[in-house]
Amino acid sequence: MSQSSSSFATFGAGCFWGVEYFFRQIPGVINATCGYMGGNDKYSRYEDVKKGITGHAEVVQVEFDPNQVSFNDLLQVFWKNHNPTSLNQQGGDIGSQYRSTIFFHDKTQKEQAEVSKLALARSGRWGTRHIVTEIVPLQSFHAAEEYHQNYLEKNNLPSCHIEY
Repeated sequence: MSQSSSSFATFGAGCFWGVEYFFRQIPGVINATCGYMGGNDKYSRYEDVKKGITGHAEVVQVEFDPNQVSFNDLLQVFWKNHNPTSLNQQGGDIGSQYRSTIFFHDKTQKEQAEVSKLALARSGRWGTRHIVTEIVPLQSFHAAEEYHQNYLEKNNLPSCHIEY
């Protein structure tokens, strides 16, 4: 598949192993890469990101074929597979590195993310709890170390995320 026929989306929804896993299950997703984004330095190692000292979020950069799956479809998967009302925490993972965030790649993604966030808030699915998900511009993406890529499958582990 040529680069020109693919698009990218970047999401943070807690531990990137589970986020990567659930996006890899979606038809039309070409690749999902664990990494770091949103920090205050040029490069970070997992050990520093995990300590919460770099400002980065654990994210997954999703390469997808927009002829097979839309950004809106990916947003639905994102919302369904984490708790967007939990500030800087997903399950037992606590800290800003586990924040709920959408890094938009263009104006259209920003608009679609804002509309879907508002629709989720109005749906009543989370009751009166506030959706804390950030919708922020794309920043430098740093791929995580190789041992993090496809971690759950490599280690024959189940997804660490709960469907909401």
